[in-house]
Amino acid sequence: MQIAVVYDNRSLRHELSPAWGFSCLVDDELLFDTGGDGPRLLSNVGQMGLEVGRIKSVVLSHAHGDHTGGLGGILAVNKGITVYLPRSFRNRFKEQVKAHARVVEVHEPMEIAEGIYTTGEMGRGLVEQALVLVTNQGPSAGSGQGPWAGSGRSLVVVTGCAQPGIVGMLHRAKQISGNGVYLAIGGFHLSVVNRRKIEDIIAEFRRLGVQKVAPCHCTGSRAMEMFAAEYGDDFIKAGVGMVLDIEP
Repeated sequence: MQIAVVYDNRSLRHELSPAWGFSCLVDDELLFDTGGDGPRLLSNVGQMGLEVGRIKSVVLSHAHGDHTGGLGGILAVNKGITVYLPRSFRNRFKEQVKAHARVVEVHEPMEIAEGIYTTGEMGRGLVEQALVLVTNQGPSAGSGQGPWAGSGRSLVVVTGCAQPGIVGMLHRAKQISGNGVYLAIGGFHLSVVNRRKIEDIIAEFRRLGVQKVAPCHCTGSRAMEMFAAEYGDDFIKAGVGMVLDIEP
């Protein structure tokens, strides 16, 4: 399994273009969020040697433009894509997407592809979903009793902004899978959170058994510094151009 960050506030390579927003590509076939604009997204994907034409599905975490703005660019060059979006999205947006793609409205946790799931809608007001990837990487830390559990499995949890709360989203991933979290990656929405609260969140990560972290986008510089100090070599610097290979 490969995860490639193709849109983020920070770039790890000089030829790639950063901007506020987030998007990552899983195994060249599933795009999670689309960043804020299509041209920048398509440029980064091409510069990284990835192929837009291979994308079969898009999962949108929530309705903010810095996560949905690049969708039109993807749909313009790749027909027949399936778009998974929270049921709470505005009807006008859903109808616009339906003119170019198959739309699946997500409410409850569901399977998207083999070993790839969504947490379903979480939060009130601004509703969000996270992506859950089931892998063989790292030891399982859960009971193995969830509907998608397997012996020795663990999870990669990908969040857009985690505005319902990053800890709650990790709990949901563990609850529906019965497995432990190997890696949490994406926006953790901690840029306006005070130091004491961040310390509590990091402690919850440890209690949950999260082995590696790759925070980016809306996490905030203070929180990223604190996660880096806590996790050391298990802190992964994320940004446009980051490519992770994870045992499927």
